Amino acid sequence: MFNLPTSSTTLLERLTDEIISFYESPTAVVPQVTAGQIRTHLQSFDFSRPMDAERVFEEVQYMMRNWNVQITHPRYFGLYNPAPLLTAVIAEALAAVYNPQMAAWSHAPAANEIERHTLRFIAGKLGLPPDTLACNFTAGGSEANHSAVLVALAHRFPETLEDGLWALTQRPIVYASELAHNSFDKIVKHTGLGLDALRIVPVNDSLQMDVNALRILIKQDQDAGRLPFMVVGTAGITATGTIDPLDAIADLCRQYDLWFHVDAAWAGAAVFSDTLRTALAGIELADSVTVDAHKWFNLTMGAGMFFTRHAAGNARAFTVRADYMPPSEDDVTVPYLSTMQWSRRFIGLKLFMALAELGEEQIARMIEYQAGLGEYFRERLAQAGWDIVNETPLPVVNFTHTHIRTGALSVDDVLARLYAEGDAWISSVTLRGEKVFRMCVTNFKTTRADIDSLLNQLIRLITT
Repeated sequence: MFNLPTSSTTLLERLTDEIISFYESPTAVVPQVTAGQIRTHLQSFDFSRPMDAERVFEEVQYMMRNWNVQITHPRYFGLYNPAPLLTAVIAEALAAVYNPQMAAWSHAPAANEIERHTLRFIAGKLGLPPDTLACNFTAGGSEANHSAVLVALAHRFPETLEDGLWALTQRPIVYASELAHNSFDKIVKHTGLGLDALRIVPVNDSLQMDVNALRILIKQDQDAGRLPFMVVGTAGITATGTIDPLDAIADLCRQYDLWFHVDAAWAGAAVFSDTLRTALAGIELADSVTVDAHKWFNLTMGAGMFFTRHAAGNARAFTVRADYMPPSEDDVTVPYLSTMQWSRRFIGLKLFMALAELGEEQIARMIEYQAGLGEYFRERLAQAGWDIVNETPLPVVNFTHTHIRTGALSVDDVLARLYAEGDAWISSVTLRGEKVFRMCVTNFKTTRADIDSLLNQLIRLITT
C-alpha cells in the first residue's frame, strides 16, 4: 500500500473553528488587492516538495479571507450570491466524506433517491405534473437552461438526434427577452443553433417581455419559412428582478405550439411564499423550468435544478449505450441516462438537509424577510429623493440620483469610491441606455441597520 501523509485531526478542529468564525463574522466585503500581488504570493507554491499541512491551511485561510469579495457578508448587495445556511456547509462536508458515484443509481441508491425525493417535492411546489416529470440537479442554472434546449429539440425534432440539425429543412428559432440571462447566447452556439437563431424580444415599460412584440416576431419568422420552437420566460431577471408575464407567454406558446421554458433560477424559490407565489402565475404551465437552489434557498455553490413535464423527450435527449456501466433496478431513474452529466458531486444533499431542518414554512419566511428588506430600501430611497427605475415584488432595486442624471457624477465614480471603503458592494446595470445602480438582498443575515448603512454611505458619496 502506498502511504500518503495525512492531515492531523488538529486541522479538522481548526476547520470547524474557521467555519463557525467566518460564518458568524465574515471579513470586509471588498478586497484591496491586485492580481499581481496574488500571483507574486503564489510563487512560493512551486509544488516541488511537500509543505506542512498546517502552513497550507493557514495560507489558504488568509487568501480566502482577505482576497475575495465576501458574498456571505450581510452588506453584500450584489448578484444572486447568498450567504449559505450552516446546514449547507455541513452537507457539503458529508457529501465529500462519502463521495458517492451519482452517475450509476446502483452505486449510490440512497444518494440518488434523496435527490429524487427532494426534486419531486420542489416540482410539486412549482405545480408540475408528477406522472410525466423528469428532473435532475445540475451544476447551476446555465446547465439547466442548456438541458431545456436539448430536451426541447429532442421533443420537437427527434430526427436531429441521429442526423443533427442537418435533418431540418427550416431553421429552428428560440425567443428570449432582451434582459434574459446571457447563458442562452452560449447555449444556441453550443447546440449548433447559432446566434442567428436567437430572437431578442423587446421589453415593455415595466421591463418585462413585450408579448405583443413576441407575437410579431413569431409571425415574421413563420412567414420567412423559419421554425419557431421555443420561448424563454424569465422569473427574476438578473438586472432588474422583474418577472415576465408567464401566463400570457404560456397562452401564446399554446397557440403556436411552442416549447415554453421558464428560467426561474433565482425567483423560483418564491413559490414557497403565499405572498410572492402569485407573481409567478403561469410557471405551472411551463414545459421546462430552471431553479437554482444555491440562490434563494441560501445554499452553497452550485446547485441548479432542471424540471420538465416531458419525461419521454428528456429520455430521448440523454439516453446512450454504455455496456460497461453497472445495471440498475427497473423502476429507477438512472442519472447518466437522463441528464447531461456523468460523474458529479452529490449536489442535492444540501437542499434535502435544509428543507428537512427548516421546513417549508421557515423557507418561506426567510424569502419573505429578504423581500421585505428590498421594499424597506425602496421606501428609504424615495424618502431621500433618489429615483427608482424598476418595478418588482422581489428585492432587486434599480435606482439613480439627480446628480448622476445631470452628469455631475457617474455611477462608476460612486461605485469605485464605495468599493474603496470596503464596507458594502452593489452593482450597476444599463437600462434603456442609462447606467443605474443595482442593489439586491439575498442574505438572511442582512438587517435594516445594514440597509441604513448602505444608504448613508451612498448619500455621503453622492453629495461630497
